Amino acid sequence: MAWVGFPLSAALALAIVPAGVRGLSRAGLSHENYRGAMLAFPLGAILATAALVALAPLAFLDDRADLDLLEPDLRRWITYVIGVAFLGFLDDALGRGAATSAPRGWRGHARALRSGELSTGAIKALGALALAAYVVSGTGREVPGYLADVALLILATNLFNLIDLRPGRAEKALALLGAGLCLGAWTLQPLELMGIFAGPILVGAWFTLRERAMLGDTGSNLLGAVAGVWLLTTLGTEARLIALAVVIALTLFGEFRSISRTIEAFPPLRWLDSLARVE
Repeated sequence: MAWVGFPLSAALALAIVPAGVRGLSRAGLSHENYRGAMLAFPLGAILATAALVALAPLAFLDDRADLDLLEPDLRRWITYVIGVAFLGFLDDALGRGAATSAPRGWRGHARALRSGELSTGAIKALGALALAAYVVSGTGREVPGYLADVALLILATNLFNLIDLRPGRAEKALALLGAGLCLGAWTLQPLELMGIFAGPILVGAWFTLRERAMLGDTGSNLLGAVAGVWLLTTLGTEARLIALAVVIALTLFGEFRSISRTIEAFPPLRWLDSLARVE
């Protein structure tokens, strides 16, 4: 019955997310999007909160009523998902400020480190590395496989930071990945494991697509962490290596080229990217 986490978290998010968006707006917590509109920010913090609210009754019933409402492996992976969301929140809260010249991207953070500056983005990257190394440990993998799994988890998380440049784009990418994994492996295990996060993400997509809120690094880290966990827990050894190669290629492309321009150049991708978005 672990699938219950998805609909329950989505139902709770229907009440929590709208209230959270209003709260962010009233508190003056907003950020300018690509079109110059000021939107409630960071929505990712509200999504993580909604997931934790759903976790409380599920954990109680799972333990007291022995209903098997939570996947046992969630105890391992939730550390990473919530941890990198918090690191993203630090970057959202402290790394944007008034300094428009703040380092962005891995190259920018590397240059900052070489000059003796520890940016919030670098703190986020180092923290994500530590969390990934921790949650992947103890799985019995040999050193090369262990390092590959850590790299896949970190790079998948970072990739969603690169993807999240337009409203709803990251959520659509996550939905396509989840559908592909469920259909390819013919299992609901991804939703059973990460359902408490998938529900709020689904509800939050309405607010990003309607340009009422922005995910922020908090949200893109949350989505990327879910994607990374899905890849690690659904794919076999060889498939994970292929996924790692694809994620590396996409990351390099995103660092040196414009993902948005590439999407605009291909009509099918442009249609999917603009689907359900306010224009």
